[in-house]
Amino acid sequence: MTSQPLLLSFVTCDGVHLDHGSGKYYLMGIFSSIRGRNFPVVHPQMFWFLVLTDVAVGQHTVKISLSLPTEPPIMQIERPFESQSPLHRIHLINEIKNLKFEIPGDYSAVVEVDDSPLLVTTFSVTN
Repeated sequence: MTSQPLLLSFVTCDGVHLDHGSGKYYLMGIFSSIRGRNFPVVHPQMFWFLVLTDVAVGQHTVKISLSLPTEPPIMQIERPFESQSPLHRIHLINEIKNLKFEIPGDYSAVVEVDDSPLLVTTFSVTN
């Protein structure tokens, strides 16, 4: 029996830089909500940085969606990734451009691996 993957971190930020010399990731402008004066508001660019572990060897799919409760997602990312070992930490960088919020509210961000939910959290958009 295999265990479910473990989500070690989920961070929203303005930018991610990987230093190829050291292997370190630098996260810039970390935030957990946004504010808009007039709606709809478009956020020009953000990154969702995830770190996973305990992922069985092989090919997998991560899916991240953002929606208001009981509404269809306003955005969804679905992408493949590979695990070499359950002991490895897998870093996934997801760039989102021109994300449009029609109205303010507490949006739900859902992270799934192979259709199993790992995290449901709130992303607030206020005016």
